[in-house]
Amino acid sequence: MAVTGVLRPGFIQIRVLDMAEALVHYRDRLGLHEVSTGADGRVYLKGFDEFDRHSVVLREADEAGMDVMGFKVLDEATLIDFTRKLDTANVAVDHVDAGEQPGLGRRVGFTIPSGHRIELYAQMELSDNGPETFNPNVWPAEPKGMAATRFDHALLYGPRIAEVTDLFCDVLGFRLAEKVDLGPGGLAVWLTCSNKAHDIAFVENPEPGRFHHAAFFLETVNAVLHAGDIMAYHDIPIDIGPTRHGITRGYTIYFFDPSGNRNEVFAGGYSHYPDNPTREWTPDQLGKGIFYYERELNEAFLSVYT
Repeated sequence: MAVTGVLRPGFIQIRVLDMAEALVHYRDRLGLHEVSTGADGRVYLKGFDEFDRHSVVLREADEAGMDVMGFKVLDEATLIDFTRKLDTANVAVDHVDAGEQPGLGRRVGFTIPSGHRIELYAQMELSDNGPETFNPNVWPAEPKGMAATRFDHALLYGPRIAEVTDLFCDVLGFRLAEKVDLGPGGLAVWLTCSNKAHDIAFVENPEPGRFHHAAFFLETVNAVLHAGDIMAYHDIPIDIGPTRHGITRGYTIYFFDPSGNRNEVFAGGYSHYPDNPTREWTPDQLGKGIFYYERELNEAFLSVYT
């Protein structure tokens, strides 16, 4: 399929309570590559199979959670076009100058009805240790830890998810891959801008701007099991898994970083195409949709977020 417009999730900036502990978790356990540390203390990381300079930004703060999620668009003309579309849709935008993050071009930012900040950008420098392009090996250096290949998606909690869905689909060109009608005023959606099962997901919640999890893609189901061994060995708190989703069909483990932010390692998932109909779930089957084997939700998955 042709990929235009919004290409993919580009980066996520996560608030952590202790940077030293967070680096052990994201670098040594999850297996991300530490790219650099900024003058303001932010640390930049990436997965081994990502071409761009960084995809994860850690910022030390007094409260855990997510500051912003950025999406990369095709080119500068596309960024200008999306700015016009957002203005036409009466979405207030602001502009972040190139270089606010190292190697990253100018960004267009806006707050969506769920209370989350989203940014779009067209340019980021290539990584100095990204995937090889000449007689390439399968990885540029031997992966460590859980061997996260990339930042894959995020799940966000907040209100007005129907409006969020309209904004992403009608203005940004995403498609609604799956949804759950949660009853009066409630909605859970899985949205894609590619042929992945999802690139971002939202669940109705009265508190705005909440962060449920950031997901990191692993190459195989066996890699997910290996990640579980690492979690057990290092006493990393596990929410649930290894298990499988009915929604997206991915294999998964949910676990927590030292600040209480939930992470996911994820493998598999179906391919989505623009002509695919939306897959729909009823509330009585939500347990099976989220955790296909257990067929029920655990309390922490619903109630714990940052």
